[in-house]
Amino acid sequence: MNHREESEAHESESDSDMARPPENPDMTDLLGELETLEETVDDPDERQQVRETMRVARRVRPGAFGRVIRGFDRHDAAEAFVGSVLVGVPMAVEEGTLESGAFVAAHPFALVGTLLATLGLVVGVLYVAEIQQVEIYKPLFGVVPRRLLGVLTISYVAAVVMLTTWGRVDWTDPWLAICQTTVAFAPMALGAALGDILPGS
Repeated sequence: MNHREESEAHESESDSDMARPPENPDMTDLLGELETLEETVDDPDERQQVRETMRVARRVRPGAFGRVIRGFDRHDAAEAFVGSVLVGVPMAVEEGTLESGAFVAAHPFALVGTLLATLGLVVGVLYVAEIQQVEIYKPLFGVVPRRLLGVLTISYVAAVVMLTTWGRVDWTDPWLAICQTTVAFAPMALGAALGDILPGS
């Protein structure tokens, strides 16, 4: 075999490796392949057809997991509410919640840390952990994801209503009540995020 034949054989082997599909392909792999195809297509009509195929692929729902989740509607809000309440009930009846809230009230930096940690956990569950493929769809002001805002708002309101209705917080001391509510809100927000995306809606 001469040098040219060896070079052609090497290129053929490389092309074969690049064309070889992944062992466990998922929707991300498919979209990646379509994006690559879009870049290589020269004809405008064919490129438009590839884009249409990508749009359809993003809306495919193959099963409970691995779905592409977009938007945030009333159904999603209900799922987030149920998830937050399931986690919130034991938090509301647990004395440790009130004790932790009192500690946070005496240490404002602990309140800031709790809120930042809660935000980080919810963002991680929704967008980083890849439990589902969650897309940011029409963010508010072009920046704030609707799903993130919805999950945080629903879980905090649920925490306020639950703890107030059951007489667990006293709003004659608003600062203490806010801190105790925030302690309950932290795990409730996590429950809301999971409750929202696990059904894959």
